[in-house]
Amino acid sequence: MILYNVTIILDEEIHVNWLKWLKNEHLKEVMSTGFFISYRILKVLDSPNEGLTYCVQYIADSVEKYNEYMQIHPNQLQTNAPAEFLNKFVVFSTLMEFIEAE
Repeated sequence: MILYNVTIILDEEIHVNWLKWLKNEHLKEVMSTGFFISYRILKVLDSPNEGLTYCVQYIADSVEKYNEYMQIHPNQLQTNAPAEFLNKFVVFSTLMEFIEAE
């Protein structure tokens, strides 16, 4: 199983509208692709950055599913965000593999 973590650092002025857009539109679009089996939204409480920091974590069955998603939908968060958010957030992502505890 693979965890695709997207970290978003937002200007405070857009965070309420951005969160509404994320929940009502963006997550539905991403999940409708069928490449991920679940997601969760987290707010970072101790971020050293200015503004507010959120993480959106998507779970995929395999790295192949993630790679296929990225081939078809690269940079979806940046390209599909409404114009009101442009230049008011920074995004970076990490890909992680689940390791079973012994």
